[in-house]
Amino acid sequence: MQPSHEFTPYPKVDPQPSFPAIERRVLERWREQDTFRRSIEARPSSAQGGHEFIFYDGPPFANGLPHFGHLLTGYAKDVVPRFQTMRGRRVERRFGWDCHGLPAEMESERELGISGRAKIQQFGIGRFNDHCRQSVLKYTREWREYVTRQGRWVDFDADYKTMDRDYMESVLWAFKQLWDKGLIYEGHRVLAYSWAAETPVSNFETRIDNSYRERDDPALTVRFELEPGSRAGLPGPDLPVDLLIWTTTPWTLPSNLAAAVGPAIEYAVLELSGRRLVLGRALVAKYARELAGAVDHGSLPGSALVGRRYRPPFAYFLGHAGAFRVLAGDFVATEEGTGVVHMAPGFGEDDQTLCEANGIALVVPVDERGRFTAEVADYAGENVFEANPRIIKDLKARGLVLRHEQYRHNYPHCWRTDQPLIYRAMSSWYVAVTQIRERMVELNRSIRWIPEHVRDGQFGKWLAGARDWSISRNRFWGTPIPVWKSDDPRYPRVDVYGSLAELERDFGVRLEDLHRPAIDALTRPNPDDPSGRSTMRRVEDVLDCWFESGSMPFAQVHYPFEKKDWFERHFPADFIVEYVAQTRGWFYTLMVLGTALFDRPPFQNVICHGVVVAEDGQKLSKRLRNYPPPEEVFEKHGSDAMRWLLMSAPIMRGGELAISREGQEFGEVVRLVLNPIWNAWAFYALYANADRVRGRRIERAENPLDRYALAKTAELVRATERHLEAYEIAEACQDLRAHLDALNNWYIRRSRPRFWAKGGGSDKRAAYDTLYTCLEALLRVAAPLLPFLTEHIYTELTGAASVHLADWPDAERLAPDPELVADMDRVRAACSVGLGLREEARLRVRLPLAQATIAGAGAERLAPYLDLLRDELNVKEAQLSEDVQRFARFELKLDARKLGPKVGGEMKAILAAAKAGDWTSLPGGDVRVSGRVLRAADGEFSLNLAPVAGSGFLVAALPSNDAVVVLDARLTPELEREGLARDFVRLVQQARKDSGLEVSDSIRLVYSGSESLRLAVEAHLDFIAEQVLARSIRGALAADAVPIAAGDLAGAPLSLGLVRA
Repeated sequence: MQPSHEFTPYPKVDPQPSFPAIERRVLERWREQDTFRRSIEARPSSAQGGHEFIFYDGPPFANGLPHFGHLLTGYAKDVVPRFQTMRGRRVERRFGWDCHGLPAEMESERELGISGRAKIQQFGIGRFNDHCRQSVLKYTREWREYVTRQGRWVDFDADYKTMDRDYMESVLWAFKQLWDKGLIYEGHRVLAYSWAAETPVSNFETRIDNSYRERDDPALTVRFELEPGSRAGLPGPDLPVDLLIWTTTPWTLPSNLAAAVGPAIEYAVLELSGRRLVLGRALVAKYARELAGAVDHGSLPGSALVGRRYRPPFAYFLGHAGAFRVLAGDFVATEEGTGVVHMAPGFGEDDQTLCEANGIALVVPVDERGRFTAEVADYAGENVFEANPRIIKDLKARGLVLRHEQYRHNYPHCWRTDQPLIYRAMSSWYVAVTQIRERMVELNRSIRWIPEHVRDGQFGKWLAGARDWSISRNRFWGTPIPVWKSDDPRYPRVDVYGSLAELERDFGVRLEDLHRPAIDALTRPNPDDPSGRSTMRRVEDVLDCWFESGSMPFAQVHYPFEKKDWFERHFPADFIVEYVAQTRGWFYTLMVLGTALFDRPPFQNVICHGVVVAEDGQKLSKRLRNYPPPEEVFEKHGSDAMRWLLMSAPIMRGGELAISREGQEFGEVVRLVLNPIWNAWAFYALYANADRVRGRRIERAENPLDRYALAKTAELVRATERHLEAYEIAEACQDLRAHLDALNNWYIRRSRPRFWAKGGGSDKRAAYDTLYTCLEALLRVAAPLLPFLTEHIYTELTGAASVHLADWPDAERLAPDPELVADMDRVRAACSVGLGLREEARLRVRLPLAQATIAGAGAERLAPYLDLLRDELNVKEAQLSEDVQRFARFELKLDARKLGPKVGGEMKAILAAAKAGDWTSLPGGDVRVSGRVLRAADGEFSLNLAPVAGSGFLVAALPSNDAVVVLDARLTPELEREGLARDFVRLVQQARKDSGLEVSDSIRLVYSGSESLRLAVEAHLDFIAEQVLARSIRGALAADAVPIAAGDLAGAPLSLGLVRA
């Protein structure tokens, strides 16, 4: 090796890089060179004969800052398109913004200092929506900065917004299509309702974003007294009879219209304090305290109670047709409560269904803000939850409460206001999901879900139980429902519009803005009214913003008004990704509209990732500061570290990822992943610069280590390609992580002497070319997973413009050799086990041992690698043996949990025989023990190699459990002196490094130490001189050498001095 002070083929590599600084430089280069756009344009479109890969970017709300969840999804949204681009596919990536809906409205209300529908209408719908339009994009700059900083490539300049007129027109088209198919209808049903936001909530919205909260509500057991004429035939004396009902919503009691019982349920009739009480027989014990001393008069089935009349707890609706009767309800159960259910059909789905079936019209004495109306005079104007205490007090004053307790349960809350929801009957527009439910289930089977169990589990079950979807919201900022109705019921007519052209045809106006109030102003005479007095007016509601996000596939390209052919050739999407709760949200709405409009699944592959939580399992909280802010992670460790941590974790298969407050996990990624890649590059560049060698890509090699490195890299290419094609990102990270160990800790470490060797030569050149080829391929494979680091190294290694403009490596050009890889990996495993034995016995690695033996089936295949084994294990002799029984025995380990139910009472005897070694192996891997054959395929046992006691050797099994490593650990004075010489070399090498010497610098070395060290140095003088590039070695400290304290060696102080020769 010759020192170079002039030309070097590669830049000098900093041994301690700042990855955040590297990332900032890469970002600037990407911006200057427009690398993202070039990466897309380099791949032909389908019109040019290419293959387009379609990715749907789900739109976030733009009026809030991004958090770890967005970054997690964003990384996955970047990894797959980068990989597919390298595979030759054109991947357009448009960012999108979800602009409509409650988040935008509530933020505007806060900023304007107004609250509620009435205040908004007073302020002016037009002015309010104008403010929403400005407010909703408040954080777009911050979003762009975050997304750019994380290294995600996406087109912000050609973004789509759900509030754009073209997008909204496509949404109108979708509504009209569903109407024409008979899949849209208007209904009056009980819905989850947010009184705080004054709007209904979809049933699936109560299932996402942890909408359920623990809540303590008052639980009342209330007496409903039967009318005197309804007591006949009940067991016991002719005393007043009270049906006992149980409710956790006392505020619904003023609206009670019926009571329900299970027809087949057994009800007890008890006498207490001059009254008879009726409740489910199975629940009597739960009321032991209140019913102490009661006389039991027998039982009757619920069917005997049906039709009896009772006096309601409140008189607000006395005289209501058909009300205050006992009805038969199949949903009534006896797991909790009393077995008698109070019915308020205006506030319960089952209540409404049962009452309507029995001719009882519902009443809804609660307004849009969750307050009682004048119909309930005593509580008019009060919020229903706030009225609970007064209602309870009034019931108690009249002696109607048998028990009052607090009931803790999970209760749905508004996902935007965090206030408890109520269930309230109201008019709404629905998509008839139940009509297409079976087809959705069928289409879902063609989708690849990651993790796989979501398909038939969480998502599949949700589809199977899907209900009709309420899509109307009585709000202001959203896509208006395109329905016009006659304002005179005598001349009914409904018109639905699906385009600007259709609106212009009937109203003579070409709208520039489809929002309220402009669209509300479109009216026309009712064509079906011969008097000409009635008018067609638009219904006031706007669409659920989930309907808009579900329209994203076609609305983002303004289908069918533009790009009709293109969309129909490119639907469904190849890939989407969001977190697992979107099985109830965006994934679901995409599925509904994809099925209803196109009879196709909307996507072919989907990653359902989990969530990031704090180290204690709690939600990440800015207030609690229980996680490191992303921008701090970017500045301390870099985006690649964050990307790797998130992409390599079980979170990519739907699990959770806990991160510490300080974010130590990101530092571990730097240590275990980024640094090994950097170190491999630094090693290569250091020696290549010293030798003024530029590596070349090769496709074959002669040296077994080189052949292994190439073939191992071919395996990496194939495995990572297979996993990324299957959207298994975490598994691809595992592939790369394992490969780094083979590259750094095996190939480079084992090949160092070839790079250190003086002069040139074909073997040295082969080592450079092999490492160059492996690094170049490795960087391309890792590019989607570590885009910044790979970009920096790749451009310096190859001189190319960008790794992200390169193609995916071709494994066939890397001389794949599965048998060689299997054999060398077995050698590596044996060496790892042997070094582990050394560590357990406290035999330092530099101390040579006499002998190592690899014993087991197929051991002779390792004969070509005996020298390697001998050197790696630092033994004087390495042997191979097919006879594992000489050193170890197989022990039979039984899985009692699996085996026990199968063998029953034989288990004790089988365990005893296994422990005693009284068993035999059978062909095919099965075993016979205690007269019973155990099948290997059933997983009821395992065979583990265990050392033979008293052999005098160090013995341990390989991970494959089919061979052992055996070390002869007996030491001689010669072995100990050689070990001391090797320790001395290590200390001198460290001294060279600390002195700032170049790797090619020769030195003069002096030392002082123990007598045993002197003898060791003298015995191995040539070896030491070669290893440390020493032209002379003397055993006394020279005046011109800089002394370096080196600590102890062989139990005595050691001093070193060296100077450049």
